[in-house]
Amino acid sequence: MTLVQLEYIVAVDTYRSFVTAAEKCFVTQPTLSMQIQKLEEMLSVKIFDRSKQPVFPTEIGAQVIAQARVILQESGKVKELISSQQQDVLGELKIGVIPTVAPYLLPEVISAMLEKYPDLKLLIWEYTTEDIIHHLKTGVLDCGILATPLTDANISETPLYYENFVSYVSKNSKLYKKKAVDADDLNEENIWLLNEGHCMRNQVLNICRSTKNNRLQGLEYNTGSVETLIRMVDLNGGATLLPELAIAELSVKQTAKIRHFKSPEPVREISLVTHKNFIKKRMLNALKEEILEIIPKTMKQKKKKDIVGI
Repeated sequence: MTLVQLEYIVAVDTYRSFVTAAEKCFVTQPTLSMQIQKLEEMLSVKIFDRSKQPVFPTEIGAQVIAQARVILQESGKVKELISSQQQDVLGELKIGVIPTVAPYLLPEVISAMLEKYPDLKLLIWEYTTEDIIHHLKTGVLDCGILATPLTDANISETPLYYENFVSYVSKNSKLYKKKAVDADDLNEENIWLLNEGHCMRNQVLNICRSTKNNRLQGLEYNTGSVETLIRMVDLNGGATLLPELAIAELSVKQTAKIRHFKSPEPVREISLVTHKNFIKKRMLNALKEEILEIIPKTMKQKKKKDIVGI
């Protein structure tokens, strides 16, 4: 039994495909299949049911794969120990970020990381919270940046900052004449929302204390983009809620449509999350430091703020 063979069965379990697993492991599909077959012969068990599509592990195979993940995580700690002694930040860091954070946070962070750590390779994907958690558990991702708190004992959370929600209202809205708004005001307005699967949708509904969806004049529009929500308010009226960092992207005319909430302002907690067995601590700390470097001081404290659940 070799670590390479364990990596191959974990890859097949993760991607549910021998072809995709081979691509991700940078080997040919016959090579990967041959090594897995050798492992199965050595253990005298079938790890995968090849008659199913997508490929699925057998009952005993699932147990073998679970143990393989533990072994690979533990073996990775050797490299991390060496790296920590060398005081270097190098290697590969796979990051998942929710779409309502990525465009406002990552560009500046990526630029700083690449300049400061030339031997660090960043692999970044935009995923929903559910997908990030799944990929952390299967080893596809090393860490995630998303809204918390979560209720998962297998996930470790490190809060980074607390981002206010603000309302963005049409000039034709009753809310436009207000200097500040509260949750009850929003129940009288047509609210544009992100589609199902985005944690910010749930947070907005929690703030509004309403089950309203994004219906306006008989229209239902599903989007995963904050920019689209802004555009919808500009052209079709109504209102939406935006994360505070998105305000910097607005024009002068659009900024005039922002209305802050009365105290205590609703906020979302944004955290750096990992699997509880995460080992690339040096890289994670470097990422955390760069994020905190660009976040305003006012967003690093949660005093007098109401954290909205997801």
